[in-house]
Amino acid sequence: MIISQDRLQLILKWLTRSLTALGIVFVLFLSGIVLIDRLISWQTQDAIYHDIADVPQYNLGLVLGTSKYIGHTLNTYYSHRIEAAIELHRRGKVTSFLLSGDNAHRSYNEPWTMKRDLLKANIKEENIHLDYAGFRTLDSIVRAKEVFLADNFLIITQDFHCERALYIAQYYHINAQCLAVPGPVETSGLSIRIREVFARTKAFLDLYILHSQPKFFGPISPIKETNLQSSPTNLPTDLKAENGEDEPEVN
Repeated sequence: MIISQDRLQLILKWLTRSLTALGIVFVLFLSGIVLIDRLISWQTQDAIYHDIADVPQYNLGLVLGTSKYIGHTLNTYYSHRIEAAIELHRRGKVTSFLLSGDNAHRSYNEPWTMKRDLLKANIKEENIHLDYAGFRTLDSIVRAKEVFLADNFLIITQDFHCERALYIAQYYHINAQCLAVPGPVETSGLSIRIREVFARTKAFLDLYILHSQPKFFGPISPIKETNLQSSPTNLPTDLKAENGEDEPEVN
């Protein structure tokens, strides 16, 4: 079939306009993602501590969960959060902890795994509270307020995660700050940064467009204020030495 010159020009013009429109949409989409990323960083930067010495006293610290092991290798995202929590308690900066994470099935229980390591560091069980339904950051932050009635606490996680968690907290009018702990030095910062940019876009959509809520709420379980004991807290020597995961217990 032979296409006339006029028809060919019309097709080329249509293709040019379509590609131009797609290009504009892509640029707008990319600009929106970058704008959301920068907005979240700018809005939360003053609520982040990078040194434990600068952290004031808090009754409650919210430790955001992650897996303790990746395969048979200790996940340093996890170990740095736990070590920071122990040191905060030892220095009298944080009295109690809310350990929030995934408890998807019997063999995977982030809150209980964190609890075991805090107990090994001689933190009293009465100062440890578990949130088994912290499936994602939004769930952990919102449930801290709605289920545990906490609206003034210190979040403990990595720097990039601090900003997203604080942004969610600010949306829900929660007076939270965050201690930024180190991340693994062996992991590519670029890949983490790219994932976080898209995670922030998803968080923005969850808050302002989708109005997403935690998967579960459950009964109210307020965390009472307790007095920090003067007895020293010892960092567990086996936190970095373990190579195999103990089977988590489920309450």
